[in-house]
Order: sequence, then structure tokens, then C-alpha cells
Amino acid sequence: ANASTLRLRLGYETAEYMGFGGMVQIEHISANDAYNSRVNGRTNYSVVADANVTELNQAYLSYSGAPQTKLKFGRQLIRYDDDRWIGNVDWRQNHQTYDGLSAVNKSLPDTTISAAFLTNVNRVFSDASIDNGTGALLGNHHMRSPLFNVNYKGLGFAELVGYGYFLDYDPSARAFGLANSTKTLGGKIKGNAPVGDYKLPYLAEYAHQSDYKDNPNNYNVHYTRLEGGIDINVAQFKLGYELLSSNGKQSLSTPLATLFAFNGWADVFLVTPKNGLRDVYVSARTTVAGVVLGADYHDFKADHGGNKYGTEYDLIATKAINKTYSVGSRYARFRADNAVDNVNCAACIDTNKFWVYGSMNF
Repeated sequence: ANASTLRLRLGYETAEYMGFGGMVQIEHISANDAYNSRVNGRTNYSVVADANVTELNQAYLSYSGAPQTKLKFGRQLIRYDDDRWIGNVDWRQNHQTYDGLSAVNKSLPDTTISAAFLTNVNRVFSDASIDNGTGALLGNHHMRSPLFNVNYKGLGFAELVGYGYFLDYDPSARAFGLANSTKTLGGKIKGNAPVGDYKLPYLAEYAHQSDYKDNPNNYNVHYTRLEGGIDINVAQFKLGYELLSSNGKQSLSTPLATLFAFNGWADVFLVTPKNGLRDVYVSARTTVAGVVLGADYHDFKADHGGNKYGTEYDLIATKAINKTYSVGSRYARFRADNAVDNVNCAACIDTNKFWVYGSMNF
């Protein structure tokens, strides 16, 4: 596949009057036909999930008249923490947005309380996508889902986060097996420990996930992420371990995450395999002549059974020319293990991806 895409995004946000405001944002994506966008019918090509569409990206009313509180009602971006559970899939040309009501309150010292009630998720595949029996092409996931996230920065040396995400999918989304309702409760601590002139960044996160509402499966799985590294000013290094567990029948899922940012840029693990996923990774970043350079390496295994899926390395170079223009390039190379079970990991095939991109914002 060779995808050439161009996105134009235009929006207008009003000034506030007596606490009330609003925003409307439209995006148009133009593209060639040498790839499978999951909308254009080019199934003989590999998938690049950037459809040729024009859509309403955001449209909401806001109110900030209550003390230290802002409410939004309508279609909007919602991002919690690092997008591991709730994100806008910023990498795709068509962002993931949410229909519903959200609230952010900062009345407690050093504390941000975020909550939302979602009625629909506007997926990156666009409203033009049609169901083909897998559920992956549904452009809208209807639901009745409350979200809660609390962030506390009062400790000074660390940031604490607690969250609860209760995804209750409508039968139209649940019917295809990729959008079953789940309840996820978790917490995270992250910070930077100073050591002389350097810093030691660290992160520890744990979450428990189970079936919710009328999910036909009865299960309990968990999520663990541990990271440690060193920042020596001119370069940053990180070692991490991420576990999306499985009981051999059901695995932990993160359907509303910005998945591209986790488990490799080749997008092999957008859906957690049935036997779960263990990802051991290392990364390095530095800046040379204003160009940010980076490299990541991933080793992937199953949680249930421990079989090896494969390995991946990713390379990146980006340059912010000024406040308006930026350019970048990425490369991802996934190599499946020779003994990988394609029944339990159908996406585990050798994959190469290369991007060149640029943007202009004003």
C-alpha cells in the first residue's frame, strides 16, 4: 500500500459570554486509491486507516460559570493522562472524538477531577465505514458510558492518578464481538527523581478489568505497566514492561486508547490477542541540530502460554521548523516469530511501514 493523504481542518471557537461558549470544527481528508482505507473497497491492498471523507470533527457548547469547573456538551476531544485508555488517536488523519457531556473540576488544591458520560464514539474509520461482519469498520460505537479520572500533583515528587472507565456498549456495537462492555479500575504513579544533574523518570500503573453490564463473558484480567529510565539532558533512555493479561479465553482490551502510541508503530496489536500481550521495550531519544531522533525496540510475547509473537524496532526523526511548520519521518519493522500461532495472533505477520509527513498550523 502507498497512501498519500492530505487533511484540512478548520474550526471556530467563540469567546465566552456569561460563562457560555462554543466550538465547531470540520475536517476534510483527500487521498489517493493505492491503499485499503476500509472505506474505498481496495481490499487487495494493505490497510491504512485514513479514509477520504469530510466530517464534523467537533461541535460543542461549553460553560465555565461554576467555580473552577468547565462543562462541555456535544462532540469533543477527550484525552486522559497519556491516552492509554481514553484518547483521540492523534496519529490518524481522522481523529477519534466523543459525543456526550464532560466536566473538568480544579477546585481542590493540586487536583484535577475529570468526568464524562459518552453516548457515542466517532471512530477513526469515519462515518462512511460500513459493517462487514467484523465490527472493525463501524464508524460509530454507540454506548452509555461514564468515565472518571482524578489527577493529584500535590506530592511534589510524583503525580498520582486514579480512574474508572465503565464502557457500556449498545447492542449494535456489541454484536460483533470487538466492543463488549467492560469495567476498568486502576491507578498510576509517575515522576522524576533528581540525581545530581540528571533525572530518573519512573512510572508504575495497575488496573483491573472485568465484564460489565450484559457482556456475555464472565472474566477478570489485569493491566500492568512499569517504566524506568534516565534523562541526561542531551538524551533520554527508558526501559519498560507492559502486560495486557489473558485467561486464555478473554484478554484485556483498551478500545478507546490512542493505540498507535503503544506496542509498536506497525499497529500489529491494535486488538489484544486472545492469549494477551507482554511487551518488553527500550527507547532512546536525543536532539541533534534541532532534529528530534528516536529509536524503540519491542519484544512481544503472549501472556497465557508465553509463546513469542515477534519483535519490532521503530525509528523517528522530527523537526519543528517554527511555530507554523513541522516535518517528520518514521519507520516501523515488525518481524513475526517463526513459530507464532496465526490462529491466536492473526495480525502477527512481517510488516514494514514508512511515513513522511508535514503540517502547517495557524
